[in-house]
Amino acid sequence: MKLRFPVFLLAAVLAAPAFAQSPQDWVSPPAELPRVEHGDTTYNLDTLFGALKIAPDEASAKAIEDRIWALWVVSGSDTCNLLMGRVKASIDDKDYDLAIKLLDAVIALKPDYVEAWNRRATVYYLKQDYGHSLADLREVLAREPRHFGALSGLGLILQDIGDDKDALKAYRKALAIDPHLENLPDVVKTLTDKVEGRDI
Repeated sequence: MKLRFPVFLLAAVLAAPAFAQSPQDWVSPPAELPRVEHGDTTYNLDTLFGALKIAPDEASAKAIEDRIWALWVVSGSDTCNLLMGRVKASIDDKDYDLAIKLLDAVIALKPDYVEAWNRRATVYYLKQDYGHSLADLREVLAREPRHFGALSGLGLILQDIGDDKDALKAYRKALAIDPHLENLPDVVKTLTDKVEGRDI
């Protein structure tokens, strides 16, 4: 699946005003993740995504989300793992330029490593560089269309630049994959009222 962002959208991105960021704005992997065994990752993800849709409660959904993230963050490369550890430290120190350089190196080593693209999109978002963030989100979703973190990030950026209609579409896709994403149902309800109007 390829997401294409029209020229007018990228122009809007470049003209977008600054905004207040919070680490909670973007759906990212939790600090503590369960250990995962190496095996058929695709099969494991398919099974987990199926379970996520029918999770009976928030606690069950959170446990499944954590296992999905645990599979996503596995790079299969000691070098990439080392670099990703340095990326986390750089982000914690708010040294976003260094984080991007490190992520550039990870992506050069393993261009199909989805979490490197997602993490770089997040860092670009924190730098308010929406154009590059959107481009990296396109790469994430081309490789893993079910990436609810990337979809929520896409919705966040589109909402920030005033494209509520497409933001609502991105959020709805994220919720279709993971109905238990924290706070997102409320955001979707508010945006639905704004974009489509209230029922009379």
